[in-house]
Amino acid sequence: MQTLLKGGTVVSGTGMHRADVRIDGEKIVQVGRKLDGGEARVVDVTGCLLFPGFIDAHTHFDLDVAGTTTADDFYTGSRAALRGGTTTVIDFACPNKGESLHHGLDLWHQKADGRTFCDYGFHMTIDDWNESIRAELPDMFAAGISSFKMYLTYPAMMIGDRDIYWALKELRGLGGIAGFHCENAGVIDGMIAERKAAGELSPASHPLTRPACLEAEAVSRLLRIAQAADCPVVIVHLTNQEALKEVEHARRRGQKVYVETCPQYLLLDEHVYFNPDYSSAARYVCAPPLRAKEEQDHLWKALRRGEIQTISTDHCSFTLAQKDMGREDFTKIPGGLPGVETRGELIYSYGVAKRRISAARMCRCLSENPARLYGLFPRKGVLRPGSDADIVVYDPDLSHVIRADDCVANVDYNPYEGFVTVGGIRQVWLRGELSVSEGQVLAETPAGRYMARGKNSL
Repeated sequence: MQTLLKGGTVVSGTGMHRADVRIDGEKIVQVGRKLDGGEARVVDVTGCLLFPGFIDAHTHFDLDVAGTTTADDFYTGSRAALRGGTTTVIDFACPNKGESLHHGLDLWHQKADGRTFCDYGFHMTIDDWNESIRAELPDMFAAGISSFKMYLTYPAMMIGDRDIYWALKELRGLGGIAGFHCENAGVIDGMIAERKAAGELSPASHPLTRPACLEAEAVSRLLRIAQAADCPVVIVHLTNQEALKEVEHARRRGQKVYVETCPQYLLLDEHVYFNPDYSSAARYVCAPPLRAKEEQDHLWKALRRGEIQTISTDHCSFTLAQKDMGREDFTKIPGGLPGVETRGELIYSYGVAKRRISAARMCRCLSENPARLYGLFPRKGVLRPGSDADIVVYDPDLSHVIRADDCVANVDYNPYEGFVTVGGIRQVWLRGELSVSEGQVLAETPAGRYMARGKNSL
């Protein structure tokens, strides 16, 4: 049976136009004005915006970190994602040092297969480099893994500049791409030691030991390594103007550099760390940390100009009890925030509605660009005949207040508690099935499918 979404406005990366959308099975078969309903089930979406299903290309579900495991696994995290309009997530398969890439991929399939409500794929983390790892890379591409992740911080995950260079050269030859967490690990360790020696162990020391300049330095160093390897790269969760300047310099040299930021860096700032109440401050600990408020304007302007290509969440959730692990030592606070459930409504409300970005730009950053960058386009990221019928029906009149009590993620707080949205998500369709309606997740069992991905086309 066909379904016809009638009376809405279709949003694409180039603009908006009034159009109806006809779905047959899992696919979109027709997009046009005043389509005849015929035998189709007609769904009235008059006055609503129709976005392609959002893609969150940076989540951490069921991840062991900092002596604990993230609060959201694939079951709860993907359910929250779907409720928030995200129809595809790309999580990070993370083998430990000494383990093979195949082991990491098998482990993440065990975590996700049959337990994920939205469609899903994996990036592969490279936290070790040797001949065995290098030899595995072609198999990763054959398994639909075309993107990778490396770290310039965290000793358990770093591989060093030489190995980053070698890994990038290998990925260049295979047509892959890598994202990087950029912070200067050595200087951060030195600053942490100074704070500990001074007995300054509260969450207030977190942003002071991971300043923006050390992110910018790491971005600069990484981009010079990428220049030597002649390989495009992605800077994930970029937070500040100085780091953006390093990207601009690289692009002027002719390098291909893609940039991701996150809602927390657009909407929250570092003052939260200085709250004398431990719990109120610790809940915001993430890396890189939240920055000075003035950085938000720089990020919004970069989004508007197309200098930042994607907005992901870095969803890495912990309960308040887990955050309490660092009460005597800020370095033991598990780092990460929930965000996959609220991203779409926040970016519309505080970006589009406030005219910081257009609806088309929002579509590019949340749907089209991640689909292109990570090898899912045009199956995902666009509403056109032949694409998966992943559709977010956004009602500009469905405003509400964000409350942790109303969310379905497995977390007992929300970083955006009390934020008022402009409009809200009325419906979410996943491959032609109505999966969310008026805030209720209708899907009773996980129906997400693994997405084997191709190469970057952005």
